[in-house]
Amino acid sequence: MLSRCDLIKGAAVALLTLSIQGAWAQETKMNLFKIVTIKDEIVVGLSSEELQALGGNDASAVAHALAQKGDLTVWQYNVHRGPNGELQQAPTAKIGLLANASLRVEPYTTPYQIVPHP
Repeated sequence: MLSRCDLIKGAAVALLTLSIQGAWAQETKMNLFKIVTIKDEIVVGLSSEELQALGGNDASAVAHALAQKGDLTVWQYNVHRGPNGELQQAPTAKIGLLANASLRVEPYTTPYQIVPHP
């Protein structure tokens, strides 16, 4: 049987763990964008730091950087089941985007949890 002290310690550890995970999720916020090409559409994810390095924080910054540089390396995102069985938007491959194949960059929203890329 657990003592009252053990229960309090366990609750404190749980609260600390949840607060650390929440802070980590805020620090690694991912922004998803849909890249529309002639052949298909893909979803890519960029961290806030990656977006700032591109010179902005929205789809126009991604489109401008792609047009200016000619190509970008990004993580492609797809829906997968997480370890707990819930659906989540997760990185699947690091890909290269070419400016001449991309027609449009749009912000993308998802109802699923977004997993940060490595």
